[in-house]
Amino acid sequence: MRLPSERKLSEKFNVTRTTLRQALSTLCEEGILERRAGSGTYVVGERVREMMRGTTSFTEIITSQGKTPSSKIVSYTKVLANKVEREKLGIVSGSEVIKMERVRYADETPICLEITCIPFNIIKGFKKEDITHHFFATLQSSGKIIGRSEKTIAAKNTNQEIADYLNIKPASAILSVTQVSYFSDGEAFEYVLSYYAGDRFEFYLER
Repeated sequence: MRLPSERKLSEKFNVTRTTLRQALSTLCEEGILERRAGSGTYVVGERVREMMRGTTSFTEIITSQGKTPSSKIVSYTKVLANKVEREKLGIVSGSEVIKMERVRYADETPICLEITCIPFNIIKGFKKEDITHHFFATLQSSGKIIGRSEKTIAAKNTNQEIADYLNIKPASAILSVTQVSYFSDGEAFEYVLSYYAGDRFEFYLER
């Protein structure tokens, strides 16, 4: 949740802006509030949580926790798959993929920067909106059965570019997640590299 402007807050609580700024700075240091460059000051909410099981879309994860998901497309292009992408997706040299970069949000809070590669032959004939907004649902409506996924998680410090997308400080802790998703017949349909803000997202496992 974004706070009102400093002027409105100082008028509401009948304090000077200097006093208000000191109070806001203290709350930011304690992790209760966070400042986002060019956006304002926000109340820090609970972390988004994902259980380590099966294959679940970002939209499903966010909505299951009572939050509103949204995305901002950074880039969307059709390119030749590089070596890593070919190996992850099990496709041959010369294969084309749709490569999409987007920032994913929960209640307007940036959660992750996501770089997705999808074999073009799988989505040939689909509309761009079908891929950028409801990809899993589109696949299922076309008769595809979504199966397992393989996920690798590593802790890192962010660089300036990712920090700017997530509105966090450079060198902040992030989770780097690599995921390959498969149809029930074993065909890989998606390779995703995601960078999650470390203080806004967590994975958990039940045994």
